[in-house]
Amino acid sequence: MSEARTRTVEIAGPPRYDVRLGAGAERHLAEHARPGRRVLLVTQPGRNEVAEAASEVLAGSGARVVRAEVPDAEAAKTAEVLTGLWGLLGREGFTRDDLVVGVGGGATTDLAGFVAATWLRGVEVVLLPTSLLGVVDAAVGGKTGINTAEGKNLVGAFHPPRAVLCDPAWLGSMSRADYVSGLAEVIKCGFVTDPVILDLLQAAPARAADPAADPELAVELVARAVQVKADVVSTDLREAGLREVLNYGHTFAHAIEQVEDYRWRHGDAVAVGMVYVAEVAHRAGLIDTDLLERHRAVLASVGLPTAYPGGAQRWTELRAAMARDKKSRGSTLRLVVLEGLARPTRLEGPDEATLRAAHAAVSQAGSAAGAVP
Repeated sequence: MSEARTRTVEIAGPPRYDVRLGAGAERHLAEHARPGRRVLLVTQPGRNEVAEAASEVLAGSGARVVRAEVPDAEAAKTAEVLTGLWGLLGREGFTRDDLVVGVGGGATTDLAGFVAATWLRGVEVVLLPTSLLGVVDAAVGGKTGINTAEGKNLVGAFHPPRAVLCDPAWLGSMSRADYVSGLAEVIKCGFVTDPVILDLLQAAPARAADPAADPELAVELVARAVQVKADVVSTDLREAGLREVLNYGHTFAHAIEQVEDYRWRHGDAVAVGMVYVAEVAHRAGLIDTDLLERHRAVLASVGLPTAYPGGAQRWTELRAAMARDKKSRGSTLRLVVLEGLARPTRLEGPDEATLRAAHAAVSQAGSAAGAVP
């Protein structure tokens, strides 16, 4: 991936921090290292090159680096992995003056952030996302957490990082399927806040799906998606209201992930989830047919799924998983929907017949994805 210009997006906070996108982004770790400072470097398999570069910068500034490789993807976000890292921190004598650095995809940065949030009630964390999903979603905004048998991200804390650093070249090493999956979160930002994202994607879907083909377009899409999240979390860190719009499509997506035992890519599930809530909103009279079909058109244009196979026999499981969604209040299901392009709102207690009809629509129409290989 050829070099694109450096972009910086400021998260106004509190606390304030920067998301830096550019070549050699790991060099900025030197700003967070000092002689004698302990640094836990949490990384995942296959990220050795980035982890080694980060270690060299930290060690070159006098820090003492302790590396810990965790399982890949959602397998990292378990209580067992978490307690293992706590034990390592204890044995190495980490104090509140020390630092956690997360290198990897969204699951790794979620875990690293939660380790930092919970050790001694909070130490600093810097995140180096190496996936598209990581940089546009998981690493930005301060949400951290792990999964349980009952659902995804049900245990966690709000703990903003000191910085987020990403070299676009790291994204170029992703498989095409993983990169395209991450585009779902970018597309989500287009529907809820920034329609220019949708225009850019629809003008050049093939280039958008391949970061090596057009680095400037890739960085522009990433920067716009990060800016959307920055604008939201700067006013609502703890998801008291506005921030819920960033969960567009996620209620149904998390249900798919849980029912499939996390064998589906997160972005693939979010893509179907967006079509699902668009179907709900259309049936509730909130959006027209054109906007409903634009969901399918944009997602399909870059190769994302727009349907979830399984039919009526899966609805009971999916509905039960949706009931455990973090946005639910008591027994009332709350969905983030649109009442027009870039006009998100909440739909509380939608009619069960509408929910079932929307599920039938995404079961029968569109293209479906398979499990993560």
